[in-house]
Amino acid sequence: MDFDRADALNQAIRLLSLRHRARITTLLAPLGLHPGQEALLLELARNGPMIQGRLSDALGCEPPSVTLMTRKLEAAGHIRRTPAPTDKRAAVVELTDSGTALVERIKQAWCTLAEETVTGLPEPTVAELPDLLTTLTTNVDTRRTRRPHER
Repeated sequence: MDFDRADALNQAIRLLSLRHRARITTLLAPLGLHPGQEALLLELARNGPMIQGRLSDALGCEPPSVTLMTRKLEAAGHIRRTPAPTDKRAAVVELTDSGTALVERIKQAWCTLAEETVTGLPEPTVAELPDLLTTLTTNVDTRRTRRPHER
């Protein structure tokens, strides 16, 4: 790929990422949340209580980031952390009633953001986007170990 094409592609992705984050920040502010916290709450709503380490993996975040988020969400009353029955060093994280109610408002914000993001795109393109974006994410995932023949 030549530089001009690479530059256009990378700039488009960078700007989308920045503007997407700025917009979700605005949508989450009335809920008292910061970006990333909504993803944690949605993950718990989808999959139920889980050990904090598993939650970190599911969110693609480093454990210290999840620890900080869980502390703040616990202080706000949206989640509770309890010692794991099999490992007292691990914490099980689960939604409280407050967190469950908040998830419904988060879903509304995510729908608004998604609708704004794909405005003007044909439905077949919108339907393909999750798979395309997942492929892009996988391609740049720095945690993935590549074999020399894959480069």
